[in-house]
Amino acid sequence: MADPDTRPLKERVVSEAFKVIAEAGVEALSLRAIAKRLGVSHQAPYKHFPSRDHILAEVVARSFETFSTHLEARPRSENGFEDLGFMGRAYLDFAMTHPLQYRLMFNTALPDIDDHPNMLAMSQRAFSILHERLQTIALSDPGGSIDQPAKHDAMFIWATLHGCCSILNSDVAKTLALTDQEKANTMDRMMRRLSMALGTIEADSCN
Repeated sequence: MADPDTRPLKERVVSEAFKVIAEAGVEALSLRAIAKRLGVSHQAPYKHFPSRDHILAEVVARSFETFSTHLEARPRSENGFEDLGFMGRAYLDFAMTHPLQYRLMFNTALPDIDDHPNMLAMSQRAFSILHERLQTIALSDPGGSIDQPAKHDAMFIWATLHGCCSILNSDVAKTLALTDQEKANTMDRMMRRLSMALGTIEADSCN
């Protein structure tokens, strides 16, 4: 017999919300369904989450928090461009090993950000990790502007990484029958092309 779950109800609700989404998709998420699965009164989850949007915002915020922690735990380098490469690979690793959280962050219609400040803060934290690293690199370039180019490069990097991860995690990608090594080679080449686009390596080395 399994040990009873003694965690506070709020944590049990969040954990069950992730399970519901993993099994049946975001569309199946409801506080009533969670209450039924947990064997508590249908009103019990509402003590912690006033609506479905609130529990969805919580699981999204926690996904962004886990993602940010993963990026921050990457290997570090004093060389800004090398560190940027470590960050990119950490991003790819997270997307491939945490597909549920990745879908929640980037492929889900989110609740109104104005009503859920913690979700907004966690998403901004993830973007700021990349942006701040690019700002550091810009500061070392006395001829360059600091703020806007860093933001533009951050969006360029994010869009490229997201596109690759979304394709490799999609159902249609399964029809390509790519091996794990081929996927790894694809991501490695993409990282090198990104470096070329940012001017950190020569074009010949990408061939």
